[in-house]
Amino acid sequence: MTTDQEISMSVTETGATVWLTGLPSAGKTTLAYELAGRLRAEGHRVEVLDGDEIREFLSAGLGFSREDRHTNVQRIGFVAELLAANGVKALVPVIAPYADSRDAVRKRHQQEGTAYLEVHVATPVEVCSERDVKGLYAKQAAGEISGLTGVDDPYEAPASPDLRIESHQQTVQESAAALRALLTERGLA
Repeated sequence: MTTDQEISMSVTETGATVWLTGLPSAGKTTLAYELAGRLRAEGHRVEVLDGDEIREFLSAGLGFSREDRHTNVQRIGFVAELLAANGVKALVPVIAPYADSRDAVRKRHQQEGTAYLEVHVATPVEVCSERDVKGLYAKQAAGEISGLTGVDDPYEAPASPDLRIESHQQTVQESAAALRALLTERGLA
């Protein structure tokens, strides 16, 4: 006799990594958590790999040099691919400022046969600096910090992301709906 729990455990969930890249305060994390809530409500297994939490626990000790940023992105990409390969939707709201770092993560996913979507949360720096969720733009302007992505450190926007979201021109709910529609279109949700 098979129980409902055994039946639900035997259903294979399609995992995927959804990498949300964009400037600080672009809305990446807010969008990831909004989408995560929707997907969980539908019964999907979801994890949000928040860049700040990863830096605190998995990448503690790394700085913000190009090499350290690359290492951080590769670590996050490894964990995301591992989760996605095991049926989890891994939502990754991480700046990942360099195209070659993001490309390496995509390549790893392709080599493993794991779905990977790159979403550019394309919020202009002027809007991000007004939002200034963590006060980084104010600290940079005051000379307290340097190396702020998109201001005095490079940000290489994706040339051809799977989706470009103009978060400053739509609500969080509209952005999440667009991303949810992409998952459906790709057969991932």
